[in-house]
Order: sequence, then structure tokens, then C-alpha cells
Amino acid sequence: MEEIHYKSIGEISDLIREKKISSLDLVLYHLDRIKQLDSHLKSYATLMSEQAILRAKKLDQEINQGHYRGSLHGVPIAVKDLCFTRGIRTMGGSSVFIDNVPEYDATIVELFYKAGAVILGKLNLTEGAITYYNPKFQIPENPWKPNYWSGASSSGSGSATAAGLAFGTIGTDTGGSIRHPSAVCGTVGLKPTWGRVSRFGVMDLAPSLDHVGPMTRTSVDAGIILQVISGFDPKDKTSLPNQVPDMLSKSQLGVKGMKIGYDENYTFEDMDEDFARSVHDGVKLLEKSGAKIISISMPKNLKDYINAWSIICSSEAAVIHSATFPSRSKEYGPFLRNWLQNGLNYSAKDYSEANFLRNKCTGELNFLMHNLDVIACPSTAKAAYPVKKEELYGLPKRDPWLGRFTVPTDYAGLPTISLPSGLNKEGLPLSIQFIGHYLSEPTLIQVGCTFEKIANEDKHKIFVVDAALIYESGADTHMDYV
Repeated sequence: MEEIHYKSIGEISDLIREKKISSLDLVLYHLDRIKQLDSHLKSYATLMSEQAILRAKKLDQEINQGHYRGSLHGVPIAVKDLCFTRGIRTMGGSSVFIDNVPEYDATIVELFYKAGAVILGKLNLTEGAITYYNPKFQIPENPWKPNYWSGASSSGSGSATAAGLAFGTIGTDTGGSIRHPSAVCGTVGLKPTWGRVSRFGVMDLAPSLDHVGPMTRTSVDAGIILQVISGFDPKDKTSLPNQVPDMLSKSQLGVKGMKIGYDENYTFEDMDEDFARSVHDGVKLLEKSGAKIISISMPKNLKDYINAWSIICSSEAAVIHSATFPSRSKEYGPFLRNWLQNGLNYSAKDYSEANFLRNKCTGELNFLMHNLDVIACPSTAKAAYPVKKEELYGLPKRDPWLGRFTVPTDYAGLPTISLPSGLNKEGLPLSIQFIGHYLSEPTLIQVGCTFEKIANEDKHKIFVVDAALIYESGADTHMDYV
């Protein structure tokens, strides 16, 4: 099964359906790969080996009996360790919850099981899904280069997806945590419309900002997973009642005639030249394919709007953690402890004023979107950079401006897709982001599929990393093309 770990979900599902490979073989293969690599990558918090093997055997029996559940039947995936799994601990990256064993599954876990997916395990993350790690937990490595940033909260999901330790994973995004790790690990990240995916059984950071979505290696794979996990959930009253469309209905339509908004200054300001250039070149590739590029200007008060995010997020987080903070404050890591204390210190006036700014930002963004199909911009403010463990465990100052490409769409609840857009001078991934209208995920997948196709044709390869060769050979990087 040479390099089968980098095949798409579509390719794997065909092999399973045609009985050319069994789910059990895939699960055992991935568990062995995790055993070989994850002592270095540290992407998994908890492996569910026994459950995965038993489930794979059952799903293989179903195939043999002529019962095929769909594209995820027998496919090994993994979920962020915010997602409740019955009988398996869910820690949220915090020692406060190290013994938390839920009695029920999150709705997205139930939906995965209904679709026939096999969950290999739970993935590491920053403590409470906010920026930095608890000292009692491991920090996921970036598979492209050891000791480089792996992208904040959903870092375990980014690392596992890029390194072929699952065919797809789940991430969450409150201020950018699907997009940051997708960008720096070289994967696809799809942040859905707020409420498109149920958050029932997913540990909250800031409920009014939290999104749950797929991290994969192709846009089609993101659509396959999003199709399964989307829809109204009576257990989550904030989930949307709108009918779930066919997420892949537009995947082959191309972008001819599509209007793409682009602010060149927004892309290049305070950005490394090669990162900004990869986004700019990506936009030009879509223009060559028939898209119409419309010059736009992002809100002038963006810094003020983004600064309000920490007030909203920390205030809501303090409410969410009220059962354990401050009563168990010593068990929290230094950053989350400080974050929650700040949230308690803000007044109702502070929170209200911050929400007024959020609403203004949302209004300006919706106005910009009015005559456009999507907006193009970078997925994150920096490519992967060297980090020290003590920095990620400690209490460093957080720079709000680093969230300028992600926070506005969390405010507005708009869907986005992040796509690999090449490599920088160090051979590390770069990423382009497309912002869509409310409930326009099929359009984002359409853009993603087109971009992947033309980027490959233009030799701007979509890269994934073979982490085994990094750690076994001692090389700085090694890329396989798919």
C-alpha cells in the first residue's frame, strides 16, 4: 500500500466499495503509520485503536453483504479533542479536563458513524482552543519542518492531515484555527457558515464565534466531509434549519464569469513578499480561467475591529469555564488562565462596545460581498516560523493583527476555504483563502477545485509532506506531489 495514505477520500472510497481494499487493512495501515511517526509529530492526544479495528471489521462485513453507506464508508478519519466521544476522554487540551469521559457522542461524531467513517482517535490542540498549550500536553509538530509553528488550536488536525495520519480531520475556528494550521501545514481547510455544522458535544471556546469544519488534502474531500456533518440539529438550537445542498454540485463548473474581489494592499501589507506573491499569482491564474477580478478595499478600521475580538472571545470563554475557573485556576496553563481572568475583568460595557465593533465589521464585509461571488486574500499572516516550546507553553503577548485575515469572517459567520498556493523560499507552504456568501459552501468548493486544477497545470503544485522521510533521514523537508 505504498503512499496510500496520500490518496483522496474519493479514491479510497472507490477502492473500498469495489472490495479492492478493506477498511480493516486501511485502519491497521494507519495505526502502524501513526505508531512510526506520531512520537515525533505528536498530533494524536488519544488513539482509539481497539474501537477503530472493531468498527472496520463491522463495516467490511456490511460491504460484503451489499450495504454501502457512502463515500466515508470504512474511511479512517480523526477528530479534534474538543469533540465528545462516548467512553473516550475528551480533554480540550487542558489538564482540568484530563479525566473527562463523556457519556455521549458529539453530533458530528454520530453523523460520522452513521456515514460509516472510522475514527482513529482524538487530535491534540492548544488549551481550550485558544492560541497556546497547557504544559502537561504535547505540542504537535509541523510535518514540513521540526520546531516550526504548526498553526495554533487545530494544530494536531493540520499535522495529522498533512502527514497522512488520517484521510481527513475535524478542526474548529473561533479566530482562525481551521485556517492557520491548514495554511502552515499545506492542507485544505473549510470553515463553514456559522451554524451550518452542529456544535452539540463540541467543547466551546466562544459560542458566538465558534465554527466546526473539515481539514483535508483536497477541496472535494472537504466537500465530502462537510456533506456528512452539516444540517440542523435539535440538540443545538443555534444550528441552521436550511436544507443542506449537494456540496459537490458545482465542483466541475470552473470559474468563468465569476466575480472575485481582491484588495492588493490588504494582501501585501505587513506580509512576506513570497507569501503575498503566491496569493496574487493565484488570483491571476483564476483571471486567466475566466474569472473577473474586482478591485475592492477592506475596511479602514480593521485594526479597531480586530482588537475587539479578544474582549468578546475571553468574556464568552470565562462564562463557558465558570464551573472550573477560577475555582481550579492552578490547573490551567498560564495563557488560558490569564485569558479567562481577562474575560472576568471586562465589564458589560466593554463587551457591548466590542460587539458594536463586531457588527460594524460584519456590515462592512457584507457590503463588500454584495456584488461579488467570493473575496480572495491570504489564509494567515505568516508562513510557518521557528518556535520554542517554552514560548508556546508560556505567556507571550498575543498580536491581534495576526488575525486580520481570519477574524472578520468569524465575526460575520461567513464560510471560507483555504488552499495551498505554493512554497516560500524555505520550502514551506503558502496558502490562499476565498471568502464566500452566507451558506455558499458549494461555490467555495467550486473555486477550490478550479484553483487546484489550474495550479497544478501551471506547475504551482499542491504539496503534501512525507513526514517519515523528514524524521528518518534527518532532512529539513521532503515533499511528495499529489
